[in-house]
Amino acid sequence: MRLFLIFFLTFAVASQSGAQGIDFFHGTWKEALEKAKAEGKPLFVDAYAKWCGPCKRMARTTFMDKEAGEYFNEKFINVKIDAEESMGRKFRKKYPVSAFPTLFFIDESGEVLHKAVGGKDVKGLIAIAEMALRKVDYSREYALKYEEGERDPAFILEYVKSLNKSGKPSLKISNEYLRSQKNLNTDFNLRFIHEAAVEADSRIFTLLVEHQKKIGQLMGLQALKDRILLACENTAAKAVEFEYEDLLNEAKDKMQKYYPEKAAAFAAKADLEFYKKTNDAEKYGKACAAYAAHVAKGDAKQLDQLANNIAADFPEHEGCLKMAEKFAKQACSKKKEYNYFLTYAYILNKNGKKKQAKKAANTALSLAKEKDKKAEQAVENFLQKLNS
Repeated sequence: MRLFLIFFLTFAVASQSGAQGIDFFHGTWKEALEKAKAEGKPLFVDAYAKWCGPCKRMARTTFMDKEAGEYFNEKFINVKIDAEESMGRKFRKKYPVSAFPTLFFIDESGEVLHKAVGGKDVKGLIAIAEMALRKVDYSREYALKYEEGERDPAFILEYVKSLNKSGKPSLKISNEYLRSQKNLNTDFNLRFIHEAAVEADSRIFTLLVEHQKKIGQLMGLQALKDRILLACENTAAKAVEFEYEDLLNEAKDKMQKYYPEKAAAFAAKADLEFYKKTNDAEKYGKACAAYAAHVAKGDAKQLDQLANNIAADFPEHEGCLKMAEKFAKQACSKKKEYNYFLTYAYILNKNGKKKQAKKAANTALSLAKEKDKKAEQAVENFLQKLNS
């Protein structure tokens, strides 16, 4: 049933998306590689065929989705290649295509990071993109030179940047450099501290906040705040990974002290992830209430997503399911969308309220008929399950 619910949510996101979507580069493959190198981004390639049904469906749904656009336009150089045309045939000599669509994630040197076959919805496409990004290593060339003894400050800064961009540990390199410096107040060293402060539970974060006034003047106040947020997020993620509550509290305390205007929303998100991981339903419920107040703030889409997540994360916990029902109901009251009423119906049924679930599902069906046949069929399938 969880997969069933996720399908509805994913389809609904695609259905409600606006005209904004993935911006595809118009140029040759060589020019695309050059652009990737210049901007320091990997490439996303949609190798398609004009006659391919799933290719057409992705083009009019997934690729047009606002969430997909925001994600891919920031992180990739995006390219569409008709694999049966001239450029496509040349492309296939190095990058074989045996089915359509074939989706490639390629680094700036032209090496394949990840390859997937078949049409994807928005969440599926972003999931494989995240997998591909974890394989990008911008630091290889820097690492070799560093091992050979290169210690020029500008080089080390670029090395640290490349490690951070690749999601690899950089604190050891950063600490080695900073310990060699007698004066940390130079513009270069302040910039270095800003780049190096990637975890809130670190000596370098302490240096960041000690010098925050000068760093804020040098880098800009928002850039300083963004770095504080990033460092606290990384520490919170480490707390989740190791299930270490003291570390979670340290991240929240530092957000409250150094970025108070974002602290409540940060704490709610961090607590949600932590107590989901530690399977603490009571604290998870409190985190959900805080998330609704400080993050969702009455937004129907976020309330619906929250209700879905609660029902999926703690499907047998009475208190959590009651909370999920509350948020699903609020989403329906904020906006009349078929998928919101479908979520509400599903959770009502989980809570043993079958009569109310049928009523909500019938409302969902009425709204789905105004959307399209696929939405209508989805709701009818749920009603059949409910009646059986």
